[in-house]
Amino acid sequence: MTTLSTIKLVEKLTNIPSPTGNTATIINYIDTFLSQSGYKSKLNRKGSLIVTVPGKDTENHRFITAHIDTLGAMVKAIKPDGRLKLDLVGGFRYNSIEGEYCKIHTQSGKEITGTILMHQTSVHVYKDAGSAERNQDNMEVRLDEKTFSKEDTKKLGIQVGDFISFDPRTEITDSGFIKSRHLDDKVSAAILIQFLIKLSQSKEELPYTTHFFFSNNEEIGYGGNSNIDERVVEYLAVDMGAMGDDQQTDEYTVSICVKDSSGPYHLGLRNHFVNIAKENNIPYQLDIYPFYGSDASAAMKAGADVKHGLIGAGIEASHAFERTHIDSINATEQLVNKYLFSSLS
Repeated sequence: MTTLSTIKLVEKLTNIPSPTGNTATIINYIDTFLSQSGYKSKLNRKGSLIVTVPGKDTENHRFITAHIDTLGAMVKAIKPDGRLKLDLVGGFRYNSIEGEYCKIHTQSGKEITGTILMHQTSVHVYKDAGSAERNQDNMEVRLDEKTFSKEDTKKLGIQVGDFISFDPRTEITDSGFIKSRHLDDKVSAAILIQFLIKLSQSKEELPYTTHFFFSNNEEIGYGGNSNIDERVVEYLAVDMGAMGDDQQTDEYTVSICVKDSSGPYHLGLRNHFVNIAKENNIPYQLDIYPFYGSDASAAMKAGADVKHGLIGAGIEASHAFERTHIDSINATEQLVNKYLFSSLS
């Protein structure tokens, strides 16, 4: 069963701001965390973290990823009244962040809090408070500072290009649900970290040398498309399973992706996941994610000659107010563990 430490690690990771482009803090946290278990990590030039674990077979390798970057925003402009105009980082809609608390991360390191609102929020003043379009022109950040002008805001150290992170509001319910922003993909990152910790404690040897890759640019399309050793045979992205109309994915099983917007995933590797799940009574669903791309699909577009696969916990309301259940995390953990100790597909 999923341990409390995995769930607590998800909570810790979601509370470390890491919008794409500003991920050094969480990368350093993971690096330090894993070093306590004896792992020596390395950074690539893009800032992703790589942990290579030698296996019995050093000629045939595996590559497994989870991404730690999240949706976020940047300061597009400082408005005449001192409030901020946003520019989105990642694929989501303005309505999904309306009313959210946020932090502006200034170049000096100072963090300033605020709230993301419609300019026309007050129903006592604006007739179109409910009907106005949620877009870049109408959405703004109300700062928790006394600012009355563009000059006042600049004096706080805020400038165009400063990153904006969203309050995750992580909660773990008594009924086993985890609701938070950024479960995509910090649930998967926690699963891989916990696997590495348990592997270190057990002293077991993996059947194949395996590269664990914590990518930091997945939300903008090129997270895990580099640093792939030529000996890598299988590439697995552990990401979120997409839920909605006509989807099979749910919050209680592991989702095995058969196709996303990039096309079908490798049939042999997909069948390997299914066979492992059946043999070990791991609850799973096969699914197609119509508007989705992963680190694995990015690797394929970059020309990687590998078998590529994608699995993950089912995430409700992806890229908005996300939620999953401990059962789905448990099923995903089990499949990751059994896969990494299995023979090549």
